[in-house]
Amino acid sequence: MHLTNKLELFPDKRVTQMLFKEVKNAAELRQCAVEGKINGALINPTMLVDPFQVLVAVNKAVNLQKIGKMKTRSLFSEIIFNLSPTNNISEAFKRFGSSDGDDSVLVVLVHNKDESQLVSDITARVSGRQVPAEELSSLTDHAKIKKLYKVTAQEEKCGTLLDAVVCRMATKDVM
Repeated sequence: MHLTNKLELFPDKRVTQMLFKEVKNAAELRQCAVEGKINGALINPTMLVDPFQVLVAVNKAVNLQKIGKMKTRSLFSEIIFNLSPTNNISEAFKRFGSSDGDDSVLVVLVHNKDESQLVSDITARVSGRQVPAEELSSLTDHAKIKKLYKVTAQEEKCGTLLDAVVCRMATKDVM
């Protein structure tokens, strides 16, 4: 049900993505995350194209944490910030963070090798139906994403929407 990947650049770290639909306690979850009771990033899945997009954001966040150059206060807020094409932190939270009224949420955990306790803790907290993380693209709002990342029709002819999004995420610091 969940998707766990090892970070190639940080072999001691794992990333687990858990997707939930029909969530009834989004406001409570968001409050728990703000208070630090949930050790994970709560992301609005409609703004994501593919789980790979999240891996790019996590890799960048873990790297920035290791070198002491994060722009936000925590690893999980840095992940949300890295998903955004802009350098505006509050805008990133509005667009990519989970909102009180959301009925679906992607929980992203960053951990060492064993995640079974973390996964069961999250599953117990979320009042909703867990679905395979690979189903993320079924929730994607393509129109919103194209508008936010300013993806042109010409660009879509030579690559995928995921290519365009990841390119903008990776280059936002240099542009």
